[in-house]
Amino acid sequence: MSQIHVGEIVLAEYNSGEYIGKAIEDRGNLMLIEVLAVVTHPNQGDLHNPGQADGVAFHERKALSFKEKANVRKRKLTTFTNEVPDYAESLKDAYSTLKKTLEKENTHYSERALQKLEHLQEHFYNSIWTK
Repeated sequence: MSQIHVGEIVLAEYNSGEYIGKAIEDRGNLMLIEVLAVVTHPNQGDLHNPGQADGVAFHERKALSFKEKANVRKRKLTTFTNEVPDYAESLKDAYSTLKKTLEKENTHYSERALQKLEHLQEHFYNSIWTK
């Protein structure tokens, strides 16, 4: 594991999403990052019971916003050296990838997850994508 320093651009795993961000504060075992782009959209549902739709709290999971701050465990960070994509475009790509994956499945979980994604698009993401 390489040492991450304040000011570096990083790839960060946070809950079930993956983001590109800037390390802005060292907090011991954590690094505070500022989100710059989305790589992988968070999965919908219960993080402790992935793929389950029945008998669990089925949460809607929105991607972290542009410039939102998040405490990420240092072991979940790697240095990112490529060009940082535009936030809105990266969100759209990550959303589309997850949606296509869920559409290929034919499960109760995928149906519920697609409903949550559609709600996110209608109530949050469309306004970001049309700026």
